[in-house]
Amino acid sequence: MPDISVILPDGSKRDIPSGSTVEDLARSIGSRLAQAALAAKVDGRLVDVGHTLSGGETVEIITDKSPEALEILRHSAAHVMAEAIKELFPEARFGIGPAIEDGFYYDVELSASLTPDDIGRIEERMAHIVSQAQPFDRAEVTMPEALEVFEEEPYKLELINELPADETISVYRQGVFTDLCRGPHIPHTGRIGAFKLMKLAGAYWRGDSDRPMLQRVYGTAWFTQKDLDEHLTRIQEAERRDHRKLGRDLDLFSLHEDAGAGLPIYHPKGARVLRMIQEWMRAELYRRGYDEVITPHIYKADVWKTSGHWDNYRENMYFFQVDEGEGRINDYGIKPMNCPGHIMVYKNDLRSYRDLPMRLFEFGTVYRHELSGVMHGLMRARGFTQDDAHIFCTADQVHDEVIAMLDLVDHVNSAFGFEYTAEVSTRPAKSMGSEDMWEVATEGLIGALKARGLDYEINEGDGAFYGPKIDIKLRDAIGRTWQTATIQADFNLPERFDITYRTAENTEARPFTLHRTILGSMERFLGILIEHYAGAFPLWLAPTQVVIVPIADRHLDYCASVQQELQAVGVRVETYAENEPMRVKIAKAQQQKVPYMLVVGDKEAEQGAVSVRDRTQGDLGAIPVGEFVAMLETTQSGQ
Repeated sequence: MPDISVILPDGSKRDIPSGSTVEDLARSIGSRLAQAALAAKVDGRLVDVGHTLSGGETVEIITDKSPEALEILRHSAAHVMAEAIKELFPEARFGIGPAIEDGFYYDVELSASLTPDDIGRIEERMAHIVSQAQPFDRAEVTMPEALEVFEEEPYKLELINELPADETISVYRQGVFTDLCRGPHIPHTGRIGAFKLMKLAGAYWRGDSDRPMLQRVYGTAWFTQKDLDEHLTRIQEAERRDHRKLGRDLDLFSLHEDAGAGLPIYHPKGARVLRMIQEWMRAELYRRGYDEVITPHIYKADVWKTSGHWDNYRENMYFFQVDEGEGRINDYGIKPMNCPGHIMVYKNDLRSYRDLPMRLFEFGTVYRHELSGVMHGLMRARGFTQDDAHIFCTADQVHDEVIAMLDLVDHVNSAFGFEYTAEVSTRPAKSMGSEDMWEVATEGLIGALKARGLDYEINEGDGAFYGPKIDIKLRDAIGRTWQTATIQADFNLPERFDITYRTAENTEARPFTLHRTILGSMERFLGILIEHYAGAFPLWLAPTQVVIVPIADRHLDYCASVQQELQAVGVRVETYAENEPMRVKIAKAQQQKVPYMLVVGDKEAEQGAVSVRDRTQGDLGAIPVGEFVAMLETTQSGQ
């Protein structure tokens, strides 16, 4: 048979026999690559190693070193788990089983609830399936054939019936299990190096509380046991840092079902930390040319109809009716976003190009109807405060404004000790605005990232319908990533609210509107900080910076004078004056993760000193009070 040519990632061409598969191509390059091959990218599309090449394609072999490898491995592990469940529970009916961050899950309908003992049995059966190195066989079927294959699987039938008539339907078989799946998968089950089932949960079919509740089995899979062990260690560390537990232990916040799910209540120490972050941020924003506004928590429904939220976001909002008197009843909506109020500030006066850029910011509290299953402490709440801002500017100001925002992103993340990366989301299929506007906005975002020397990835087609965006993803102390800052260009609101400015040529033009948050949700950012620092806030942010511990009641007067001296220079200090043993007071200060503990007895009172215990360095010995104050000021100025 005549040869065909394919293009390798380095641009070189390789001739292979007609009818060759990806696996054949890998073998032609080298036996080690053939053994390592898991899947491939053919013209950017992920395929199995059994995929037949037609010639002219660009082909990249996927190995365990490739970014896509773990997702493919975990998707395959989900199929192995489903096969194990089917063998143990033949009556099982299956929903979906995707790969997720750090693992996978499968939704299953069973007549009885799974138990921890069942999980152990499923793991044992999975190990047996892995040891058999069962191949993942792909087949393409017609719609009638697919309906026949899955005639006893109601959830699969629902998915099949929603497919377009001309859709290519693929199924994968391994062992006794057949699944509706696009793939790709690893060549055989033996390529799964290590796995563990993690937990059980309930999940409504397709997230709809009116649909059946299925049992969701979570697991994780890795290429080596070492990788799995490190992952489990990270999970243990994450549990130790859980902001919900630390928030309770440090008396920062609480959540009350009586008040409502997803509505955190801040205690004095938590409120202090939040306010310190906001005050620090507020001063920085004023320095950078922003003006603060305060907008209502509720608006008439007409506002949300104009903004588009009524049509596109209503299910995530809270609406209620108000009797205005004289037979007038109006619908009102609690704001899920701060945008309309800032637009109204802009629109309250005639604007000229000389007024631009106009930078408005607000620590605005918003409310969104999150499903009960997705709420998670401060990380995902129904009520939260955004460090929101909107910049109204001309097209030729977009680049510089975005650079200024990225400079602020860097300043803020550096202050808290975070490394971060960026992602640019481009125009989706359903969008508004002209190609020229999208090009100007997208190039403005990308150009600003390049000017800042910031690495970024492109997320094609994932922008908002009203404009492209930059998402900032920071990395915490144990390697997890969190999406925080967002910079968005918006063509929607200026059009809907009909805002304009007078150009230098005395014509009317629409401003570009840039949305941005730097911290994002204040609640979520605080949760990230608690877990990042494991509750041990840096000195400048600690709600209580110093605790004074008297050895006996006769030292209380001296403690009071030390406390006054510290408070006079702005130190946040408490005295543990309770009639408790010293060991109890010391343990309490340690549990509260207070940066400095000052122990005071006869000797310290006589010498005008304090015995200093540092949270991390331990006992620093006796230090004159004045020297200790100077040490605090030096430490804080270095933050």
